[in-house]
Amino acid sequence: MAQIRAGIGGWDYAPWRGTFYPADVPIKKQLEYASTQVTSIEINGTFYRTAKPEHFASWAEKTPDDFVFSVKATRYATNRKVLAEAGESIERFISSGLSELGDKLGPILWQLAATKQFDADDIAAFFKLLPAKLGKRKLQHVLDARHDSFLCDDYLALARKHKVATVITDTPRFPHFADLTGEFVYARLMDAQSDIDTGYSKPALKKWARQAKDWQAQAKSGQVYLYFINGAKERAPAAAQHLLSLL
Repeated sequence: MAQIRAGIGGWDYAPWRGTFYPADVPIKKQLEYASTQVTSIEINGTFYRTAKPEHFASWAEKTPDDFVFSVKATRYATNRKVLAEAGESIERFISSGLSELGDKLGPILWQLAATKQFDADDIAAFFKLLPAKLGKRKLQHVLDARHDSFLCDDYLALARKHKVATVITDTPRFPHFADLTGEFVYARLMDAQSDIDTGYSKPALKKWARQAKDWQAQAKSGQVYLYFINGAKERAPAAAQHLLSLL
């Protein structure tokens, strides 16, 4: 379904107890509350450690019917010199319980190390390892390429061939991709400022709302995911909530 979603990375962040979660919301109820305030959450913990099927099932159960998670794939698949050798790690991650999310399973994020340079053969081999489906469910893959060498026509052509989206970000620390490579759009907005209640100024968020609508018109699926993550993380929920109000 064509839709613009906005959200945050994770839901357990201590400073949010003072800036996002009401005092009467216990820690064990944070996900329930957060999922009613934003329309998507990027699960980050799966990058560092393997979740179990019961974890995914619990997360699905605690969130609204129309909620969607994106899931960051294991670092053991992406933080390696030769990505073409990641097949076993990819398979282990995909079969770790993602199917328990059901209709709430959104994009799978594959984040490369900032030192990983573009190698056409290696990236092509890696893309071929990414499964197109999980059971009968079509999977959505997005690559977070963090080295400037990926800013080239050869990479864009490869990503489009394999229908892999590319993370779009606004931080000067990582390359900025202006071209869409997948059937959906995935943006990680990382330049929030702690001295602004909404992380980004109101005019800046209006600009991102317009950009999101432009992306929605361009993307084949009409699906756009924007996550306010990193930067002044304590402001991320307010940024996502304000953007959703504009949309």
